[in-house]
Amino acid sequence: MSKICQITGKKALVGNNVSHSKRRTKRKFNVNLFTKKFFWVEQNCWISLTISAAGLRTINKLGLDAALKQAAGKGYLNA
Repeated sequence: MSKICQITGKKALVGNNVSHSKRRTKRKFNVNLFTKKFFWVEQNCWISLTISAAGLRTINKLGLDAALKQAAGKGYLNA
């Protein structure tokens, strides 16, 4: 499972840990991802998505069908 949101396309960023002595070491800023199942009324089936918290808010705002169409248009869905 890759760490990419299927709705918003968010993925991990790379940055630095900065110590007290200002020494910098590389680190990752991961996305707040989780797997959630949704009932897709238009297709009458359950689908499982790996989404971020922002993706869940997008689904709550637009609806599942509109959010999936938007994500497919931008190329974020792999299925």
